[in-house]
Amino acid sequence: MTAIKLDGEMLSAEIKTSLSTRIAALIERGITPTLGTLLVGDDGPSANYVAMKHRDSAELQMGSREVHLPATATQADVDAVVDDFNSDPSVDAYIMQYPFPAHLNYEAALMRVLPEKDADGLHPVNLGKLVQGVDAPLACTPKGIQLLLEHYDVPIEGRHVVIIGRGLTIGRPLANLLSLKRKEANAAVTVVHTGVGDISKYTRNADILIAAAGSPSIVTPQMVKPNAAVVAAGVSFVNNKLVSDVDATVAEVAGWLSPRIGGVGPMTRVVLMSNTVAAAERTAAF
Repeated sequence: MTAIKLDGEMLSAEIKTSLSTRIAALIERGITPTLGTLLVGDDGPSANYVAMKHRDSAELQMGSREVHLPATATQADVDAVVDDFNSDPSVDAYIMQYPFPAHLNYEAALMRVLPEKDADGLHPVNLGKLVQGVDAPLACTPKGIQLLLEHYDVPIEGRHVVIIGRGLTIGRPLANLLSLKRKEANAAVTVVHTGVGDISKYTRNADILIAAAGSPSIVTPQMVKPNAAVVAAGVSFVNNKLVSDVDATVAEVAGWLSPRIGGVGPMTRVVLMSNTVAAAERTAAF
C-alpha cells in the first residue's frame, strides 16, 4: 500500500488564489490587509518561519510589519510592541513568534493581545469561543489540518481521531475543533501524550492519527491502523536536521499521509494569512 499524499503545498496554493480575490476587493476600497510579527531573540527556525510569513504576505500583495527584539529584551519591551500593534490601525492582525527566551512570559504577553487582532487564534478569548463553537480566529495549525483532511476526502464525522500531543498550539485546540458538532468535524477524539505508557494501544484504533508531540519518529508502522489517515504535525531537530514525528515507513500502512515538508507547514501559514484577511474584512465592515 502506498499512502495518498496529503499535499499541503498544493492546497495552500488553491486557498491563496481565493484569498487573492478577497485581498483585491479590500485594496480597491483602500484597505491593504497587514500582518504584524514579533520575533524575540535569534532562534534560527523561528526567524526562518517569520521570514516565510513575510514572503507569503508579499506574494499575496498584503502588507507586513516586522519587529525583531534582541534576546536581552525585557518584558516591558515586549509589552510595548504588543501595545503598539494593538493601537496601530494599519496592522489588522499579528503574531508573537513562539518560543520566547526563557526569561520572558509569553502567556502574559498573549493576554495583552487584542483578541480581534490575534492572527494565531491562541488568545484565551478565542480559544474559549472555539470551545463554545462560536466563530473566532482559529488556531492556524489545527484549522490547516482540518482543511487538509477535508480536501482529500478523509472521513472525519463519526470517526476516531487520536492526537499525540496536548500542546497549546496544536493538540488542545485541534481536539476541540474536530469534536465540534459540524459536518467537517463531529469526531470522537482521544488525546494522548508522551506521558502515556503505551501510546500504541490508542493509535492502533485510530481512523485518523495526528502526531504533534515533537518527538522524532514516535509513530512507526506497527502503531498505525491499516488505511488510516496519518498527519505529521510535529517536528524536531536532530543533529541540525528536521525530523518528523512520523517515520517515513508509515506510508506502507497508512491510507493517507502528510509529508514532512509540504504537508502541515504550508497550511499553517495560509490559515495565518486567512485570519489576517478576515480581520481586515471585519474592520472594513464597520
